[in-house]
Amino acid sequence: MSFSKEVREELLNKSQKTRKWQREEMLSRSLFTGKLDFTQDGKKLNIIDEKESGTDILELTQDPQKKRAFLRGAFIGAGSINDPEKGYHLEIVCDTKELSELLKDEIESFGITSHITERSGKWVVYMKDGDDISDFLRCIEAPASLMKFENVRIIREMRGTVNRKVNCETANINKSVQAAGRQIADIELIKNTIGLEKLDENLREICRVRAENPDVSLEELGRLLSPPLGKSGVNHRLRKIGNIADKIRRDENDQKEYQD
Repeated sequence: MSFSKEVREELLNKSQKTRKWQREEMLSRSLFTGKLDFTQDGKKLNIIDEKESGTDILELTQDPQKKRAFLRGAFIGAGSINDPEKGYHLEIVCDTKELSELLKDEIESFGITSHITERSGKWVVYMKDGDDISDFLRCIEAPASLMKFENVRIIREMRGTVNRKVNCETANINKSVQAAGRQIADIELIKNTIGLEKLDENLREICRVRAENPDVSLEELGRLLSPPLGKSGVNHRLRKIGNIADKIRRDENDQKEYQD
């Protein structure tokens, strides 16, 4: 069963038990299924039944329960909602622009943001924000559907958080591996050209410890020094090693250009 059908069935079961606002809900439902037309006079909708050659009045007062009944009927008549596992999207299709604007106003009277778009000659009031959809389900009094929607949202957001954290950690690891590789290359260059013995004691020590521990982080590297050194201190020494190696490379390039 689709999630749309689950929500609709929950609302229909509620309608059978709650008789007080059933008239408003039924008029709204017929309005959004295109069975009835309407003219608007302020908050009064003159519902026109051409088959019966009569009219009825649906009054949208400030009574929140009447408003909820109107929105329930709208969703039952012409609403749909995505399975939250696949994404967040709720919409109600309207035959006219006037009806879509009226529906949007009633939705937003509950502090819920909605949008209107035209599609294939119809006007669609829709929501894509998870909070707005959640508030709408709460507004039309579909607690079971709301609970299912929120449970899926929580799981999706947890997955998203975990994925972002894993991606961030992976990027940091890759960055650290690349940096360590450059540092090892710099040390080897210095060793094979001017010799590590030309460096001062602190730089010789950082070269030795890094060469022996190519996979450890800067924090771990600092703890292996004597005396131990913080991350910034380790980074400072390694930058000096990098500057020395860069100078050697520049000198080699200059010498090659001179020979050429």
